[in-house]
Amino acid sequence: MKCILMNKNVEVLTAEYNETSKFFDRIYEVYDINHAPYILKSFYIEDDINDTPFRTNLSEWFKGRGIPSWRDKLDLLLHRLNITAPYELLDKAFGLSLSDQYWLKPEGSDISYDDINFFDNDFDYAEFMEASLSINSKSITKEASLKTPNNTTDGMLKKAWIIDNGTRYLLKGGYKNETIQPFNEVLASEICERLGFSHVKYTLDTYKDMVVSKCPCFITKDTELVTCYQIRNDMKRHDNIEDYEEYLKKLEEMGIENSREKLENMFILDYIIMNEDRHLNNFGIIRDVNALKWLDVAPIFDNGQSLNIEYYDEDEVHISGSGRLFYEVKPFDEIIKIVKNLKRIDISKLDGLVEWFDNLLHQYQDLTKMSDKRIERLCILLNRQINKLKELIN
Repeated sequence: MKCILMNKNVEVLTAEYNETSKFFDRIYEVYDINHAPYILKSFYIEDDINDTPFRTNLSEWFKGRGIPSWRDKLDLLLHRLNITAPYELLDKAFGLSLSDQYWLKPEGSDISYDDINFFDNDFDYAEFMEASLSINSKSITKEASLKTPNNTTDGMLKKAWIIDNGTRYLLKGGYKNETIQPFNEVLASEICERLGFSHVKYTLDTYKDMVVSKCPCFITKDTELVTCYQIRNDMKRHDNIEDYEEYLKKLEEMGIENSREKLENMFILDYIIMNEDRHLNNFGIIRDVNALKWLDVAPIFDNGQSLNIEYYDEDEVHISGSGRLFYEVKPFDEIIKIVKNLKRIDISKLDGLVEWFDNLLHQYQDLTKMSDKRIERLCILLNRQINKLKELIN
């Protein structure tokens, strides 16, 4: 299929898209590389668009928009969707997402972005939500249920985009038989609220006796999320603190104010909740897709893999832990040292947080079946991290 890669209504390039392999077999012409996905710019050579990594990386970028192979209970989801692989969903809805404005327009079609984007146009999410989040679900029967932004969601957790009173929300469940992830998201949101950190607000909801986190979409039809991974892609890798400093320098060069403090806030949060999953696609910047201006650091999001959930043992409260500082896995006690001035944090605003978290966990105990002992140990761990931060500030 000959198609045009679009950024809203701007034509980026024309290519031959293979609907079977979901790869681009040939690129005919590049019209506007500046409006292309950011990660592609470093591979672009004007006179050599087919014999360079550009075409391969275009294909990899598009395929990477789909549901990953490591999604929890993926086989069950695929069975319920009546497909054999997640990439089969990629072009069901023109490749549209709620994280950016890119889509594939069949050549000769008169369809416009305004007709189909998921920010303005409603979508049928009920069957996909049930297939993704429900313990028991029938196979999807309506073709419209496969034309949603749920086709282009990343991450390992079971999730679904829904519409509630006109607002697009993302619901996320726990991982396998784990139930703490939604609570960690809400805990992180509460900490950010108290400390004044820019963040995506998470709340708790229930779906068929399952506790899920719920957050609004923080991208609009005029913006996109450009992840740190995309930005760092064409920068030299050092595997040390220089990667962090070079990224900050890039943000400052692009006019993002207070970028160091905003990134420090993210790592302060990670220290408090012991977030182990701050990989380079879990933070980034917001870009205006019309003017291509870098607007700000993205609000803090995706904090579920916290409080030692990978290594939890009811008979032990772990006294250590490691997080991520760009390409490095480092102890949290080392990562926190990148913060230049911890005294700017009013730690007293976290007074009563442990009790708040304890009450929250007990409130949903009938659904999560979380033991009193485990709740107690999670709160002990959170309290320990807050006290350690107090000591560092003092």
